[in-house]
Amino acid sequence: MATRVTIEQLSGGQLRDMFAAAAAWLEKHVDSVNAINVFPVPDGDTGTNMFLTMRSVMEEAKRCPEDDAGMIMAAMSQGALMGARGNSGVILSQIIRGMARAVGEAQGVDTATWVRGLEEGAAGAYKAVTKPAEGTILTVMREAAEAARQAFDSDGQGIIGVLEATVEAAAQSLDRTPTLLPVLAEAGVVDAGGKGLLVLLDGMARHLKGEPMEVAAVPVEEQVGQEWLAVTSQLHEQEGSLYGYCTEFLIDSKEMEPDSVRNRMLELGDSVLVVGDDWLVRVHLHTDDPGAALSYGTGLGSLLQVKVDNIRQQADRFLEMHEGRAEVAAQPEEISSVAVAAGEGMATVFRSVGCTRVVSGGPTMNPSTRDILDVVEACPSDDVIVLPNDKNIIMAAKQAEGLTEKRLRVVETRSLPQGIAALLALNQDTDLEANVTAMEEARQGVRTVEVCRAVRSTSIGGVKVREGQVIAVVDDELKLAAETAEEGVLQALEGLEAEGASLVTLYYGADTKQAIAESLGARVREAFPRYEVEVVHGGQPHYDYIVSVE
Repeated sequence: MATRVTIEQLSGGQLRDMFAAAAAWLEKHVDSVNAINVFPVPDGDTGTNMFLTMRSVMEEAKRCPEDDAGMIMAAMSQGALMGARGNSGVILSQIIRGMARAVGEAQGVDTATWVRGLEEGAAGAYKAVTKPAEGTILTVMREAAEAARQAFDSDGQGIIGVLEATVEAAAQSLDRTPTLLPVLAEAGVVDAGGKGLLVLLDGMARHLKGEPMEVAAVPVEEQVGQEWLAVTSQLHEQEGSLYGYCTEFLIDSKEMEPDSVRNRMLELGDSVLVVGDDWLVRVHLHTDDPGAALSYGTGLGSLLQVKVDNIRQQADRFLEMHEGRAEVAAQPEEISSVAVAAGEGMATVFRSVGCTRVVSGGPTMNPSTRDILDVVEACPSDDVIVLPNDKNIIMAAKQAEGLTEKRLRVVETRSLPQGIAALLALNQDTDLEANVTAMEEARQGVRTVEVCRAVRSTSIGGVKVREGQVIAVVDDELKLAAETAEEGVLQALEGLEAEGASLVTLYYGADTKQAIAESLGARVREAFPRYEVEVVHGGQPHYDYIVSVE
């Protein structure tokens, strides 16, 4: 009979290795976590956001020169804070920060400290959310921590025993999430963030028990040739790319066609390099939508390595010079504005109405807290207002408020149309707080319709959709399914109650032809003569149309 391994204390190195194993385990489950997001829209990227947050955690851990557990945990907490992406990533960052508080300056982590860390992590996660909802990652974390406490207090188990109890409780809690959130039950899924957390805890337990986990990737240069680094270096030296993220990843799969991978990457960006064979492919590209590239990769196999670097700031400067709008010519502002936008057309719209800086991001690729903070710090004034323009970016933006000496405020815009309306309300002759109030009021006067194709079959709010069908989401609520994107817009407008509204703006996406969008605009004018109708190129990925009604 095998002797059970018992661990009473983790050194700093063991702690770092355990978190690294958890991050690697999550990477292998990114696709399955993404697949269970409730809404069938293309921005179901919970797994991607949690993994990229963990990637930032481990980057900081590896840079930490100290071996004390407290120092390593503090470094990981800082990495989580700065690298947090999306609501799931921000909540995960608060869990890790709570753990770091419990560890303090200790050289090692004993079982009592680990249990206290889980409890602090659960408490921190709840505090991070304005209106905590049960049946989410919050519930899974809390119940997992409660199980850890019970296992330690009643049985005096070591760290492995406590982790086993934690994983078991997290799995049971995850299974119960549909009973707490009716929308999960109707959609037939468990909570995606909760599943991501379970995967992380499971990865930690597997690592400490020495259970089989997939072998780590062989160094890239041994797999795809020494010329890779030289060629990518040349690509980075080339000028002209207007895309915001340098994205690299390695796909491990049994059957692939490198040419097909290359063709797909060319649709998503430029500076594309794809090398390898039908078993292993290495990808490099510059894109505004790394999430789409990563999702494509996980659809083919396992992602063994991922690296995403923000190059948007340099690209914006190049674009401004190209368009004759260099910063030196801009008038000084008392209050700077930062907007998150996907698609060069939408970025141009924001600049045209006075936005100081645009952060590339949105559905499928939420910018991290660090991305937002870097742009805030680059703004010319000390007063800065951030417009997240997506419900899944608000928490990361608000987290940046406490990380800068500038007076940073977040206006909680949940869509691009709300962001534009808020920006139009900005008055440089008024103080910061008065502007925040006016912009909040302005964004609440906008109704938003988003039309795209469902990424999976589901039923939400009595609306049944099948994978690939056109759907219309009105103010974050799935309203209907239609046969075409244009019919989706018209049907959504028919059922929309917008008291006092007089203007409809159709922002058409990257895959929508201008002629078709103009034709839709004419149909909207005919069907709704009370509205003035504008048709604008948004260039946003995934969404055929984003419609503003105000």
